[in-house]
Amino acid sequence: MNKRTKTALRRWCLYGWTFAKWTMAASAIGVVCGLIGTMFHFGVHEVTAFRGTHPWVLYLLPLAGFVIVSFYKLTETDGLGTDDIIDAVHEGKRLPILLLPAIFFGTVLTHLCGGSAGREGAALQMGGTIGQCMGRTFRLDDRDLRVATLAGMAAFFSALFGTPLAATVFAIMVISIGVLYHVALYPSLLAALVAYGVSVRLGVEPTRFTVAVPDQSVGMFVRVAALGVLCALVSILFCKLMHGAGHLMKRIKNPWLRVICGGFAVITLTWVFGTDYNGAGMDIVTRAIEQETVAVPWAFLLKLVFTAVTLAAGFKGGEVVPSFFVGATFGCAVSPLLGLPVGFGAAIGLAAVFCGVTNCPVASTLLAVELFGAEGMLYFALACCLSYMLSGYQGLYSSQTILYSKLKAQFINVHTNAYHAGEKTE
Repeated sequence: MNKRTKTALRRWCLYGWTFAKWTMAASAIGVVCGLIGTMFHFGVHEVTAFRGTHPWVLYLLPLAGFVIVSFYKLTETDGLGTDDIIDAVHEGKRLPILLLPAIFFGTVLTHLCGGSAGREGAALQMGGTIGQCMGRTFRLDDRDLRVATLAGMAAFFSALFGTPLAATVFAIMVISIGVLYHVALYPSLLAALVAYGVSVRLGVEPTRFTVAVPDQSVGMFVRVAALGVLCALVSILFCKLMHGAGHLMKRIKNPWLRVICGGFAVITLTWVFGTDYNGAGMDIVTRAIEQETVAVPWAFLLKLVFTAVTLAAGFKGGEVVPSFFVGATFGCAVSPLLGLPVGFGAAIGLAAVFCGVTNCPVASTLLAVELFGAEGMLYFALACCLSYMLSGYQGLYSSQTILYSKLKAQFINVHTNAYHAGEKTE
């Protein structure tokens, strides 16, 4: 056997080993994420239903916050969040396994007592933790552990929403905007598909909406573009309010006092504005898209305030579903002014605001396709692209990096929410 043949054989053996390695590891990650994701889904669903029939649990929110902070202190996971999951991919940061029960318990308790939060921030944290821990079980090296973390993020997101393609692209693109981690495509997609299959088999219904998409026309594209521009502004407001509230609440140095004050603030807000803004609010999202109604035109602002107070105080959950709520209700409110069908406008708003706060136009477009169908893909893509371009260098996750300017073909490598060199250099 000559040298060239040996080299080719070694190369193909390496390819085969890589395929086998990720087939086994990603499948295992998908199974675990699917099982725990299903438990998490039904846990949040059941406590939400319980709160609906027992509204008095709202008054336990300050106590729930005290318990959450104490549990995080006990598990030595205090201060850990989605930014740490991103750092685990960027820098190889080790994630403690106790973060998994901490975020699971904290998010379920937050939803039980009426805090305004989503599920997907928790999903990214739990999925990333599972992925990394499973990777260590398979004795993967440092670089492969980062891929396993991404696979876990994709799998858990997919298990909750039933959107494996969007989950895959979102996980591998949200870390560094401008870079697609191609090496993670197969592991992340396989893990997402397996988790999706497990969750569906165990009774989790994929999130889907019925939307009537208008025929394509120049006028309709112009109207959708206008809504995309407005959603970019809402995205900026969302991020600034979330981070501003966080900085403001940190003036209360004692974390127990901070979360108790936040709990009483949410109770007061609920007394004044009602219960529509507690919890994740997926029922309101469905109402805006499929029933084309919203309680008040400024519902999106109220959800912003509820969510900012909840998460800044120290309660647990994510910002993704609240961004769905904000986008859908905003789109529902302004669509008549733009001449757009209301339900369709709400769907556009959901995708565009999600894009603006995460800086992920491709993932947002794919998410819209999986949630609403492929018929309106060009409309969704246009709105998401505009929202991404015009939303500046804001973002939900401060560890997220934007590698290329949104205004010029120029490398900038800035963190979101920092003082942006990218804006100065165009």
